[in-house]
Amino acid sequence: MLKEARSAADYVAVQLTRDQDRYAALGARLRAAPPANIVTVARGSSDHAATYCAYLIMARLGRIVASLPMSLVTLNHAPLQVRDALAIAVSQSGQSPDVVEPIRYFHAQGATTVALVNQADSPLASAAQWSLPLHAGVESSVAATKSFIASLVASALLTAHWQDDAALLNALAQLPDALRAACACDWSDAVQALTPADRIMVVGRGIGFPLALEAALKCKETCAIQAEAFSGAEIKHGPIALIEEGYPLLMFAIRGPSQAGMLALAAEMRVRGAKVLLAAPEDVVERDLTLPVAATPDLDPIVAIQAFYVMAAQLSAARGMDADRPRHLNKVTKTN
Repeated sequence: MLKEARSAADYVAVQLTRDQDRYAALGARLRAAPPANIVTVARGSSDHAATYCAYLIMARLGRIVASLPMSLVTLNHAPLQVRDALAIAVSQSGQSPDVVEPIRYFHAQGATTVALVNQADSPLASAAQWSLPLHAGVESSVAATKSFIASLVASALLTAHWQDDAALLNALAQLPDALRAACACDWSDAVQALTPADRIMVVGRGIGFPLALEAALKCKETCAIQAEAFSGAEIKHGPIALIEEGYPLLMFAIRGPSQAGMLALAAEMRVRGAKVLLAAPEDVVERDLTLPVAATPDLDPIVAIQAFYVMAAQLSAARGMDADRPRHLNKVTKTN
């Protein structure tokens, strides 16, 4: 896991040189014929990447995006009206039937279908009208790292080309160097604090919420810590009742409109006795962990998860676990 996470910058550098004509052509098509509806189709870490993709599209293009409950297609066989819709699938393996079958359904019913998928020869890639490979290479660890980062990059590329936004494309070109810098972040304080933990709350908001979702999943997968992800806006709607002396919270206060609220929430949680690990950029004095930043705030989650992955691999080792082979898990999960 650690080796693959650290290699992400090199794979992203390759990814940014591939398929740009395809991204541009798809972007031009979406500008010429905007979709009536947009859904994402994904599971696990890929669903967190899809959530990031949805945030970008909604924030930058003003198009509402929903996450498809796949069982509506695979189990309920619901007669969804999808003509002129856009379905975006995200997957590392491209093999799970509950991701492939909805894309086949959407394509057959007249929707535009896009697959952001690492395995270019997978059933998902074949099923989609527009297959955009992630170019993350073979991923041996069960826990997805570089393929997740590549999924975020692909989501940003899709959005940038749809917007025809040269500034965002230029910011994306700077990501490899930012990812390499992120690998050097020292999060040893988090390793020390979380080694004895059996539970943790992971908090983000806005475009930082997918980051919290992914971090919580990795805490479960690689460290066997019962982790729950919440939006910073949801903490006071019930989860705050869990807070007691020493309760660990990992809080991502990325740049943007949600940061001020996250900093205020972190201060309040400290007063209530929580063990707060506040991850924030270096200009935030009260931070516990330094968050790396990208060339633009919308790309900050990509470099932030890179720093987290390095810490998670170290935490897994400190807890005596094998991050590459979590118990009960397989690299390719096939559900219906």
